[in-house]
Amino acid sequence: MANKPQSAAQVLADIAARLPDNGLDDRRRDARHLLALALDRTTPVLPHEDVNITEQQLDRLDQLIERRIKGEPISRIRGYREFYSLDFHINPATLDPRADSETLVEAALRVLSDADCPAPRVLDLGTGSGCLLLAILANAPTASGIGVDIQEAAAEMARQNAERLGLASRADFQVRSWDDGLDGQFDLVISNPPYIPRSDIAGLMDEVRLYDPILALDGGDDGLDAWRALAPVIARRLYPHGVALVEIGQGQGDEVAGIFDHHGLRLTHQWPDLAGVTRCLQFSGK
Repeated sequence: MANKPQSAAQVLADIAARLPDNGLDDRRRDARHLLALALDRTTPVLPHEDVNITEQQLDRLDQLIERRIKGEPISRIRGYREFYSLDFHINPATLDPRADSETLVEAALRVLSDADCPAPRVLDLGTGSGCLLLAILANAPTASGIGVDIQEAAAEMARQNAERLGLASRADFQVRSWDDGLDGQFDLVISNPPYIPRSDIAGLMDEVRLYDPILALDGGDDGLDAWRALAPVIARRLYPHGVALVEIGQGQGDEVAGIFDHHGLRLTHQWPDLAGVTRCLQFSGK
């Protein structure tokens, strides 16, 4: 016997009522996504719809709700995150892409459009899911790039994302510790490394603290360890005409600029995110 159609509005209200109100997340939005996952849909369920839900799907919905109650973000539950209008699959070895990082992509595309370079080469240090490099390549059709990550699971995820997006012919993902064993120089070097001070990690939201990989968060005692390691790497991997773009934490601009200046890299521009916070620094050789 077929299940009786139910009002999606009521089902969604019931789901939202079970989710914690932490003042940060939209419980109604989460409910739409969770119900869609239980129904094996790729688009959120909207309140005006009617839905048929089997017992098996109800059981799955209960499991999904419990995962969300424990703090697991929707992106981790469904296995992908939309970033720069593209879907990027993620796994436990990759950082969950966030809107703030789109600032770096915007900056990179502006730099590449202004450069007199018909086939730019891009290096992404600490690539994770590959979202930065692949978003750039998707919008710069003559560019190619290499993404490096210390973890094979992250590099493999990035390779799979490149395949899904039809960019595998222009993107190579390698397992390295920064540029160890890497050859050549690049027109653009980008990086979003770990930059959170170690003592601040315990105070992060559960979605970050419990589910993002610690290697992608922990910037050492003062949050600057990665910058000290990266500055000389970027300096030797940039062509003389090249540009570097790095994502920073709030308030780190002066300190990061000082570290890069010590290695011969000059701060040329600061890019704010949508909240007006300086999120990306642009450097060139002196």
